[in-house]
Amino acid sequence: MIVGFVAYGLPGPQGSKRFVGRSATGRGIMVESSAKVKPWRQDVRFSALQAAEAAALAGPIEGPLRVSMTFTLPKPASAPKRRTTWPDRKPDLSKLIRSTEDAITDAGLWRDDARVVECIAAKRYPNEGADALDRPGVVVKVWRVDLPEFDL
Repeated sequence: MIVGFVAYGLPGPQGSKRFVGRSATGRGIMVESSAKVKPWRQDVRFSALQAAEAAALAGPIEGPLRVSMTFTLPKPASAPKRRTTWPDRKPDLSKLIRSTEDAITDAGLWRDDARVVECIAAKRYPNEGADALDRPGVVVKVWRVDLPEFDL
């Protein structure tokens, strides 16, 4: 593994953009439809910057990358308390991945999320399953595909 980190916060899915009008120059103005994205991306960006500093990375990670993301979501009050349940409702896993990859790109951990050629992702409730946190957030692990070690 090249770098790994944990970001705490409420995972926000990268939603659709919606058109709200035109600027004075005539350009279209698009806004994010989900209010949860901005704070989530800030949480991930901050944690990614700390991880890059701790790993003493000289710059963005280059080459083809393999990423693992385990999102811990708040367990609904209606869910059973004494058995493992699965977060099979919103938010959409692929949209969580998109917002998280964009935040990691903003942090400069990699130059572009197009470098990711393999992604292993999961949604969990607190303390239920591998890499599940005790509160909402994400566990991120990044490897170079061409390096021999691959330890999940």
